[in-house]
Amino acid sequence: MQIKKILLYGYLCVCFFSSYAQQSLSGSISGNIKDKNGRSISGASVYLRAGTGTTSNHQGTYEIKNLKEGKQLITVSALGYKKEEKSISIHSNDQVVVDFILEESINQMDEVAVLGRTEQQEVNRQAYNVTALDASKLHNTTLDLSHALDRVSGVRVRENGGVGSSFNFSLNGFTGKQVKFFIDGVPMDNFGSSFQINNIPINLAERVEVYKGVVPVWLGSDALGGAVNIVTASNRQNYIDASYSFGSFNTHRSAVNLAYTARSGLTFRLNAFQNYSDNDYKVTVTEADLYTQQVYQNIKVKRFHDNYHNETVIANVGVVDKKYADQLLLGITLGKNYAEVQTGARMESVFGAWHRKGNIVMPSLKYLKKNLFVDGLDLRITGNINLGEEQNIDTAYRRYNWLQQVKEYAGEGSERERSMYKYKNNNGIATANLSYNINEKHAFNFNNVLSTFNRTGSDQLFPENTKYDQPRKNIKNIMGLGYKYAANEKWNTSVFVKYFSQQNKYSQSYNPSGGWGDVAYLEQKSSFNKLGYGLATSYFLTPSFQLKASYEKSYRLPETDELFGDLINLEGNIDLKPEKSDNINVGFSYQTHIDHIHHFSIDGNLLYRYATDFIRPRLNPNETKQVMGNLADVTNLGVDGEIRYSFKKVFTAGVNMTYQNLRNNTKFEDGYTMESPLYRDRIPNMPYLFGNADASLFFNNVGKKGNVLSFGYNVLYVHAYYLSWPSQGDELTKRDIPRQWNQDVNVMYTMNDGKYNIAFECKNIVDNRLYDNFSLQKPGRGFYLKLRYFLNNY
Repeated sequence: MQIKKILLYGYLCVCFFSSYAQQSLSGSISGNIKDKNGRSISGASVYLRAGTGTTSNHQGTYEIKNLKEGKQLITVSALGYKKEEKSISIHSNDQVVVDFILEESINQMDEVAVLGRTEQQEVNRQAYNVTALDASKLHNTTLDLSHALDRVSGVRVRENGGVGSSFNFSLNGFTGKQVKFFIDGVPMDNFGSSFQINNIPINLAERVEVYKGVVPVWLGSDALGGAVNIVTASNRQNYIDASYSFGSFNTHRSAVNLAYTARSGLTFRLNAFQNYSDNDYKVTVTEADLYTQQVYQNIKVKRFHDNYHNETVIANVGVVDKKYADQLLLGITLGKNYAEVQTGARMESVFGAWHRKGNIVMPSLKYLKKNLFVDGLDLRITGNINLGEEQNIDTAYRRYNWLQQVKEYAGEGSERERSMYKYKNNNGIATANLSYNINEKHAFNFNNVLSTFNRTGSDQLFPENTKYDQPRKNIKNIMGLGYKYAANEKWNTSVFVKYFSQQNKYSQSYNPSGGWGDVAYLEQKSSFNKLGYGLATSYFLTPSFQLKASYEKSYRLPETDELFGDLINLEGNIDLKPEKSDNINVGFSYQTHIDHIHHFSIDGNLLYRYATDFIRPRLNPNETKQVMGNLADVTNLGVDGEIRYSFKKVFTAGVNMTYQNLRNNTKFEDGYTMESPLYRDRIPNMPYLFGNADASLFFNNVGKKGNVLSFGYNVLYVHAYYLSWPSQGDELTKRDIPRQWNQDVNVMYTMNDGKYNIAFECKNIVDNRLYDNFSLQKPGRGFYLKLRYFLNNY
């Protein structure tokens, strides 16, 4: 009986102390870790004197749960920063928020500050072939996102002219819609002409991630050759970044980015920017007088009908750090643009009245919840719909030439195709991403992206034309599931599958009676369903020497502009088939230093692509527009690499080079029994050898402590390439895009630790004649001045 009493008392004591312990271990500490510029610090070590600890995630946040009551000493340390300690008191059920702002450690920061490895470390350590561009280091320049990306190895941005001109983005041989763009992980497929990478200022981005080849599941796209993710400064709580620049060809750019978050969690964020340019730079042409037919050879004339301007405002309001949401934002994007059309696909076509304009009206929703139901389960949902309009206006029945002579014609006509067509694409995108980190070794990710398109419009010049009533609809869904296994700090591998689905609805015209002008339409439907898969693995031979390899069976579904046309210089081709590719990447990255003074960084990548039903542009029969078509087989074996060097914080230099050998692998063409004469020809109108080099010199504490004066130089080289197939025509007379050399210089002065900034730039300093596309000349030498004000943590 006594034994039973003792056991009973013992059981009650255990229950009591267990309950007391549970109550005593109910407190928690959480917070954000940032540097003095408001940038989140990932991978920082957070630990208590008792031995409990954790690390900050990619957004710089941390949390330690189940803490005992009493005083706690919390210590935070991170590579390149001084250690910080804070003493706090924990009471029962307390949820204490402790934020840290770490100061740079000069002894540790020489290497990472110059080479830019600290902020991009988590991105570059991925198994994917990815390059992270630190956009914050370019915020004092007048670059837009497209020109900043043009300095990344493997990337070529080809423009048809100056500010706001149409462009073609190429990544390791894949081009156009084969490369997808995202902003904070949200696809930009439906952003319209008012919001493109060649009119977005670099100040909007904190960094830009360029995925070459294999694209991670969480981005959720049907990219064939890679993706670009623009990461904004959404992690900053309170800041103002305002800038204005002006320069040659009456070019004006301004941008304002700001954010404010109250203690209650209410947050407001604003991004606004505008671009304006007359684009009246000089071009060299051969032109004939419209009246006398006298021909003038290689004369210099000004572009006279190429004005461009756009204005965009992005506003978000919502809450952060709530129990029901780590982030909940309602937003609106408003913008408009106006662009005069100076030339067609070649400069032989000259226009003087044709123009287009558009706007963007896009409400949006962003929702993020971490540790949903269980620790490690994160949910992100986004959605937007673009209700904006585009209009193509071509009503002047005239003929222009480069001498600005005009011939008027009687009746109703146009310069290209009479139109005042106004249309909406009514395209929306919804994304859902669910990630589950089971533990340090195992993680799953599920992503789904649904996009819709329904072009509707009318033309007041032809109100009865039934072609505008025909359906042009598209629904696309991309679903992905991925698994990551991180065995240890040295080795990790990811595998994934993706399911691609698309349905198109459209009409094709035909002549039912055979009589002239008799047109009827037959409604058509088409659909595609494909399954892709891949893997990516990474191994660190040493902490500074990383090996990477990845493979993907990828599909890219035809885009709406390719199917239905863009109503300017691209004809639609409804018969396009999805293109597919086997993508293989192998690469390495290595960093080293000598006596913490000389620092080196070396990256190299080898790639192989085998694509079928490859979609590429070609000129239409009368060479006035482009049209997309399928080429049966294409192979690409290429390499790209970069070497960087820095000396303390005084000097940096780097060089990168890309070679891509795209070949036509179609041995037998339809309707022919013999081997195609174009078999193994290099793909025409595609740069295959290009590179960049840059150097910067810094003088610290000029005029006052904290002020920095710097001088920079950048050069771009592109080797000559043919416009048409190399094996066709006479080598001495066939048309090509000549070798290009473009050199830019800049001087920047930063005052008061970056609060006030002034920059002077000269682009194309030697005034070379530059082309990205055949005969379409780019601006010559130009001078630009930029003023910038930056205030953080106000």
